[in-house]
Amino acid sequence: MRIKFLFISLLIFIQVTAQHTNIMISNTQLPEEPSIMINPKNVKYIVAGANIRSAYYSSDTGRTWLAQQLTSSFGVNGDPAIICDTTGNFYFFHLSNTPGGSFIDRIVCQKSVNNGVTWSNGAAIGLNGAKAQDKQWAVVDKRNNNIYTTWTQFDRYGSASPLDSSVILFSKSTDGGTSWNTPLRISQKAGDCFDDDNTTEGAVPAVGPNGEIYVAWAGPNGLAFNKSTDGGNTWMATDKIINPIPGGWAFDIPGISRANGLPVTVCDVSNGPRRGTIYVNWADQRYGTNDTDIWLVKSTDGGINWSTPARVNNDTTHTQQFFTWMNIDQATGYLYFVFYDRRNYTGNQTDVYMARSNDGGSTFQNFKISQVPFAPVSNIFFGDYTNLSVANGIIRPIWTRLDAGNLSIWTALIDTTLIPGVVTPSTNPNELINDFITYPNPFTNNSFVSFKLKTAAAVTISVYDIAGRLMGKPVKNKMYQPGKYVERIDSKLMHITPGNYFYTITANGKLYTRKTIRIE
Repeated sequence: MRIKFLFISLLIFIQVTAQHTNIMISNTQLPEEPSIMINPKNVKYIVAGANIRSAYYSSDTGRTWLAQQLTSSFGVNGDPAIICDTTGNFYFFHLSNTPGGSFIDRIVCQKSVNNGVTWSNGAAIGLNGAKAQDKQWAVVDKRNNNIYTTWTQFDRYGSASPLDSSVILFSKSTDGGTSWNTPLRISQKAGDCFDDDNTTEGAVPAVGPNGEIYVAWAGPNGLAFNKSTDGGNTWMATDKIINPIPGGWAFDIPGISRANGLPVTVCDVSNGPRRGTIYVNWADQRYGTNDTDIWLVKSTDGGINWSTPARVNNDTTHTQQFFTWMNIDQATGYLYFVFYDRRNYTGNQTDVYMARSNDGGSTFQNFKISQVPFAPVSNIFFGDYTNLSVANGIIRPIWTRLDAGNLSIWTALIDTTLIPGVVTPSTNPNELINDFITYPNPFTNNSFVSFKLKTAAAVTISVYDIAGRLMGKPVKNKMYQPGKYVERIDSKLMHITPGNYFYTITANGKLYTRKTIRIE
């Protein structure tokens, strides 16, 4: 009995202390407001950025990083936003500070063709006299490699004059970011220039399965939405208000110099059952200034109708969850969210949490990813957002920490087997197959299946792609005696190209499954 008790205690200890490995990307140049992007063509390459001009790149799925300072003749002035096109080229969007020009008078797009090692001088977008161009984001149309970007234009930033306003603009590039169309206004209702609740901000574009362009933003009427079905040439004549954002999009969080709940928009273009669904994620204080929450709405009919808001954070406390970002794994259609979270504390101590939904936003699994909490202070600027990139099962969030007055930015190597609801390798000694794992995972060339067999059995090992199509059976009805075995899976023989796969073992009528990922 004592041995059994110790064994159970050890299992509980392992489950409680299991962690997603945290990686510090940088703690120099006062980094904050970070952005991150995985190359979906080859997930080992990742690029990140932080205010004001820091750029980072990794060639090992985010385990190690190299840093540099971005330069451009247009100036580099923060709000980093990074995307990657269908051929593996990265684009770093930011604000300008052009010598001889007006402050943030254009958006700048710099390009890297070598996974972030070097960058072009960049192209300017949206120059309109002395008007301020701010808070941009961008997306790639996977059908044709077009790039779409949206942002806020201020007639005069900070102006209290009713003659000055803010609007959402759109531009596109059809030549890999070299040139950009004349900006088009897509918001019908203008906002003020205070950079507050009644200002139009937070435009993050998304692309649908047939090239539809969807954009949501926050403004004087709440959460607004517009769309284009002709590549951005024309847009709906009237903004669709999909939620009032109770309490407004600008709010106070103790210890944060300024905070917001600006929205993020994504669209499912996977081959899964929710293909075409549009999702919008934001934060607000509808339940009071001491209870900020993360929200999600969705549309399954192209933005005509929208769901009732679903709360993403599943805590039962009245605490602060803030600075949310959302992304979608287009290989599976799973939604992922990252946000700061104070559910475990009564003060300003802060953790970083993620949430996942594998059923289109009906349910959410929340899990902590930061290994150590931190306590921000309001006299040190903390940035305006977190970020998150997901591709082919690789999940890389990015966030800012403040420790003893020192800023740093971090990512985590998300282990999907630690997410609540995910089946982990069996440790039940009564199971026929035990300790079934695939390794390395992710892998680049060949992979291996390891398992323990309790009794003699005829075993079949099968490989399926993410859509459930059988790729092959490297082991077919082979008789094994009790013991531990390792079988090599030949990627060339099984036609396993980079992507997500399921390896299964069938023995004596029982089925065991593990997910594995191949990268280039």
